[in-house]
Amino acid sequence: MQIRVGYELTFDLPQATPMILLLNIHHSRVNDIVVPDRVTTDRQVQITSYHDSFGNLCSRLVAPPGRIRIASTAVVNDDGNPDPVVAWAQQYAVQDLPDDAIMYLMGSRYCETDVLSETAWRLFGNGPMGWARVQAICDFVHNHLTFDYATARPTRTAWEAFNEKRGVCRDFAHLGVALCRAMNIPARYCTGYLSDIGLPPPYSTMDFAGWFEAYLGGAWHTFDPRNNEPRRGRILIGRGRDAVDVPISNTFGPNTLAGFQVWTDEVTDAMNTN
Repeated sequence: MQIRVGYELTFDLPQATPMILLLNIHHSRVNDIVVPDRVTTDRQVQITSYHDSFGNLCSRLVAPPGRIRIASTAVVNDDGNPDPVVAWAQQYAVQDLPDDAIMYLMGSRYCETDVLSETAWRLFGNGPMGWARVQAICDFVHNHLTFDYATARPTRTAWEAFNEKRGVCRDFAHLGVALCRAMNIPARYCTGYLSDIGLPPPYSTMDFAGWFEAYLGGAWHTFDPRNNEPRRGRILIGRGRDAVDVPISNTFGPNTLAGFQVWTDEVTDAMNTN
């Protein structure tokens, strides 16, 4: 299948403002891109790109004062299959992990492994290891937290989500990441597009999604404690230690987000003829 993805962000800026955007499809999907997701603006600005330390593609610009619209749309080939389930994937002893996985065992800004370690071992220490352990963590997070846009805030940590028992998809992912790391399983935060393809209506308002990947059996595997079931049409944008590393935008000055829209839809024959 083919999936059309994109966004439109509108900012009001009182002064010229440097911005860094992390909105491009991840390079791991580059061979699937049919129509590239070129970042466009309705004001004349120079946009340059670079790869950050996690390999994510970032865009730099200086937005002029006033209102600016930043948008993109792309078409991506997708196999249409749900997230793979590899139930036999085993976790490695810490001493056997590859060097580049070690950083994803450490605590980070939103994932406080130190304060959650005792809780993690109490909840999951006597259970199965490997894939089953990560799935048990996802089951717990999914049932422990209530999804609640109304109380969303950008500063909520995994520990706070655990105690407040509510959050949005990034909070579900942060708590899952922190609990995995506390159990010596490398886990990294992911953000991207997630469609409602294959699900019955009614559909929720589309937004960028947060999930995580755990290192098991020599590979990174997708887990999504917010939805807690394999989903179709997941398209990665960025990976990092937590949401600090993959914000959709960093603005270096006062600003107001005046408009926000995200879309991800299966391309139909009708779309192809327009």
